[in-house]
Amino acid sequence: MTSPHARAAVTAPAVAAVLALLLPFLLATPAHATGYRYWSFWKWSGSAWAYQQQGPAVYVPPDGAVDGWRFAVSPDGGKDAARPTAAGDFATVCAATPAQAGKKRIAVVLDFGTAADAPGGETPPPARTACAAVPTAASSAEVLAAVAPPLRYDSAGILCAIVGYPRTGCGDTVGNSTEQKESSGPSVGLLAGGALVAVLAAGAVWQARRRRDS
Repeated sequence: MTSPHARAAVTAPAVAAVLALLLPFLLATPAHATGYRYWSFWKWSGSAWAYQQQGPAVYVPPDGAVDGWRFAVSPDGGKDAARPTAAGDFATVCAATPAQAGKKRIAVVLDFGTAADAPGGETPPPARTACAAVPTAASSAEVLAAVAPPLRYDSAGILCAIVGYPRTGCGDTVGNSTEQKESSGPSVGLLAGGALVAVLAAGAVWQARRRRDS
């Protein structure tokens, strides 16, 4: 007859093997498919859009800069937000706007997003570009006000609408129920069942060894 210590030595590998199979399920966590519907702020840097780390009321773009704006449902994570789809081509956008003494020219790219991004009942306007000729000390907020009115802000100073789009809402939370359903992780029943399988497997191995050594 084997000792209790010998039985434990036999049972432990079986438990470990079963738990190894269940580990991917046990470690899975529910996917949060929550996003936010808002205007994100970008700057053209080299040959790509870079998320603007400063707010439009603070950032003062230099002459020849390109400001980009994109309305979309995006995660609240800055650089992970949806970028403007058009390139920031200053020479093309400002080709018809001559340089003026005491002013700077800033190209602006507006991307109103897709129908899927739009609030219910609204249709996003076509993407557009504009060239602002503004005082050299103008911030990006002032640049935007010069070329894309009306703008709408909330009580906290968050930009809610450009050219009046969208008509309502500001940084609304949007949940994707389909994605949540498909990626919701293991249910309580699955976890409980997995634990039961581990116990039964360990017991079966122990019983087999007991009968063999009796």
